[in-house]
Amino acid sequence: MPAGIMIPARNMPSIIPRNNNNVAAAAFGSSSALTLGQQSNMMEAGQLHPLDMAPNTSESDIPRIRDDDFDTATKSGSENQDGGASGDDQDPRPKKKRYHRHTQHQIQEMEAFFKECPHPDDKQRKELSRELGLEPLQVKFWFQNKRTQMKTQHERHENSHLRAENEKLRADNMRYREALSNASCPNCGGPTAIGEMSFDEHHLRLENARLREEIDRISGIAAKYVGKPVVSYPLLSSPSSVPGRGLEVGGYGEMYGGGGDVWRSVSGVNEADKPMIIELAVAAMEELVRMAQMGEPLWMTTLDGTTTVLNEDEYVRTFPRGIGPKPPGFKCEASRETCLVIMNHINLVEILMDVNQWSTVFSAIVSRAMTMEVLSTGVAGNYNGALQVMTAELQVASPLVPTRESYFVRYCKQHADGSWAVVDVSLDNLRPTPSVRCRRRPSGCLIQEMPNGYSKVTWIEHVEVDDRGVHNLYKQLVSSGHAFGAKRWLATLDRQCERLASALASNIPTTDVGVITNQDGRRSMLKLAERMVISFCGGVSASTAHTWTTLSGTGADDVRVMTRKSVDDPGRPPGIVLSAATSFWLPVPPKRVFDFLRDENSRNEWDILSNGGVVQEMAHIANGRDTGNCVSLLRVNSANSSQSNMLILQESCTDSTGSFVIYAPVDIVAMNVVLNGGDPDYVALLPSGFAILPDGSTPHAETAHGGSLLTVAFQILVDSVPTAKLSLGSVATVNNLIACTVDRIKASLSCDAP
Repeated sequence: MPAGIMIPARNMPSIIPRNNNNVAAAAFGSSSALTLGQQSNMMEAGQLHPLDMAPNTSESDIPRIRDDDFDTATKSGSENQDGGASGDDQDPRPKKKRYHRHTQHQIQEMEAFFKECPHPDDKQRKELSRELGLEPLQVKFWFQNKRTQMKTQHERHENSHLRAENEKLRADNMRYREALSNASCPNCGGPTAIGEMSFDEHHLRLENARLREEIDRISGIAAKYVGKPVVSYPLLSSPSSVPGRGLEVGGYGEMYGGGGDVWRSVSGVNEADKPMIIELAVAAMEELVRMAQMGEPLWMTTLDGTTTVLNEDEYVRTFPRGIGPKPPGFKCEASRETCLVIMNHINLVEILMDVNQWSTVFSAIVSRAMTMEVLSTGVAGNYNGALQVMTAELQVASPLVPTRESYFVRYCKQHADGSWAVVDVSLDNLRPTPSVRCRRRPSGCLIQEMPNGYSKVTWIEHVEVDDRGVHNLYKQLVSSGHAFGAKRWLATLDRQCERLASALASNIPTTDVGVITNQDGRRSMLKLAERMVISFCGGVSASTAHTWTTLSGTGADDVRVMTRKSVDDPGRPPGIVLSAATSFWLPVPPKRVFDFLRDENSRNEWDILSNGGVVQEMAHIANGRDTGNCVSLLRVNSANSSQSNMLILQESCTDSTGSFVIYAPVDIVAMNVVLNGGDPDYVALLPSGFAILPDGSTPHAETAHGGSLLTVAFQILVDSVPTAKLSLGSVATVNNLIACTVDRIKASLSCDAP
């Protein structure tokens, strides 16, 4: 396959971290692969080893180890003198100390008593000593030691809290220094005068004092609605002044400098609107929690017992406050799902409150996102009380489904039971526009901490939308809630948590031949595949950031194309890139389509550009419980010598709501660098691939019945000169390529049609 078939990627940070702090890298093993220097010999010998997915139990052992350590510390502090005297009757003569180690039963009984009464009197100590077979002084000394130990732990916790507050203030000071160092004149756009850039310690202290006064003022407003103050930091009004927050993520508007005018026209929040936003966010949080906990008559179960639907009349009666009545012509979409995911609650909250991580984890749903303004960063170094004004564009991987744009506030709160909640609610009334086609009523999730690093997540998705622009082919999928509903959000989150756990897995077998044992190499390869998937998803939808042109075709089988210029981006080849996509229905279950397209042994049945060559898997990294979730490095052994060094990076991923098979040709030299732990951001990619969705005809997307909605997308670098003109011959070539690929897929799967 020539190296010209690909899709450009979106410039955003990877969710694969540099370390494995606070993540349950529990269950998913490592890759079965070869270093590129070993390829030929291994393939001649036919030695390809699948992944051994041995569970990593080291995380689950941690609570037991900590408990043992605590008991040991308690025992050592309880090794008291037999027959010793109290502080009032101490004998000045030195005595040889004789120690007694308490039994596990004695310690457990005293621990239980301590919880009820940490200061027992003489009568209680004598009674306890008689029951446990100890001397009263031994009991007295044990309780003294225990109280000392608890006091030390409390002081350590307080010190940690103060240290976090100190670090937070220091980070604020550094942020202001950086903002001023990059300041520009609002009149001419040039740098400010040197005299205006000075910001010594005195000014920093004054600025911190002003911020604290502002915190108290906003907290007073919020305290009326929540039991405690919501700390608010009204930062610089320009979102670009907030490091890491006011960034547009993804989308062709940013990639190639086109489109996205609607997003750029959105301004920051007016000072007068902030109290109303706080009030709306607090009310939305209360509504979200109640909707997550309530049953009938608010949520009604369908006749088949598989789905819950919202009773709209009951909703209006239960929640009269909110963002107003449903606009004429809009439809209500409401869903609720619960799932157990392999990630701790703190990391989940961080992902949801960081626009970059949120867009990356949900790249199949979020095509673009931006934080417009941060009204509150939270308290005590976490996101409790954080408040952000955001815009987002949600997508389905097809040009036939318009994206949904929302302007909303996101509010995060930790509740008294230790659970967390993150809620979104639309702010369209602050920015009235006739083009609004989607409003988010209180939507979001509740997160409860579970053992062994897991979290229980309950997701509510409640929107009002004008879906008249959806093509008839996708009407049933969208109206059933599988396209944008809670089930899709949770299924995507569950799969991505498994992917992250796989990236952090350390139990890589070293005895199997061909396994990538280099941890840095594994992470670099997964990061490259992640960028490839983000690029594909962001480039195939009907976003307002780019316009598709429909070529002549037959109804739903029309091929849609668009062109973009790629300039000065190390992750994409420079020049004119032509994208082509089409969506069509297949009378075949989604799982059958997914298994066919991801299998390298059936690739020559549909991949025209492999020229009938034999495709062999060289590396394989599992990404979850389902064997279909994996990253593979493939080699095409073609009769054409010019393609002998061509490799294909492929990621296949599937969950209960949809599947993807995405691939891109990569250079063998570049992949050697990646497998040795090199930076994958400099590997040029233009991915192609497939998005497989259920047609919505069955209640469950994962069922083996029903048909499939398949989107096929290619990208070709048609000219390496960005200023070149697109020729009609190039368009015709891409049109023929995609039409021929569709015909081959239909012919190969026709035997499965009912």
